[in-house]
Amino acid sequence: MTEKKKTTIVLFSGDYDKAMAAYIIANGAAAYDHEVTIFHTFWGLNALRKEENISVNKGFMEKMFGKLMPRGVDKMGLSKMNFAGFGPKLIKDVMKKHNAIPLPQLIDLAIEQEVKLVACTMTMDLLGLQQAELLDNIEYAGVAAYLADAEDGNVNLFI
Repeated sequence: MTEKKKTTIVLFSGDYDKAMAAYIIANGAAAYDHEVTIFHTFWGLNALRKEENISVNKGFMEKMFGKLMPRGVDKMGLSKMNFAGFGPKLIKDVMKKHNAIPLPQLIDLAIEQEVKLVACTMTMDLLGLQQAELLDNIEYAGVAAYLADAEDGNVNLFI
């Protein structure tokens, strides 16, 4: 029996277009029967944030990070041509015209395909994010867990 190929992706960016690229690659790899892990760290954690405001006990700095970071993927900006927040609307309109799957549905598809979505616990501590603020059906781990997955990876990407 052949062993499944493994793909790992570190999603470091909080940009909508870069997160979308990570999820397109992840879903493609899963469709080709790869075991896929997306390790969300630093600004990439915003792709896992729930859209609604979750009431959790935080200190001042953690509250500030929470207010300054986008809550959910639809609030994320573009890496280029953001146009003071108007760019994401433009790209979403173009995507709709071309029947491209929007990022929230790509995330749902990844969960359906059993892509392992991992939130970096060290970064969560640094930014003051708590599990209640992130999507359900995800895992929590540190860099050692990512490295264990990546060590056996056939494809390892940093986005």
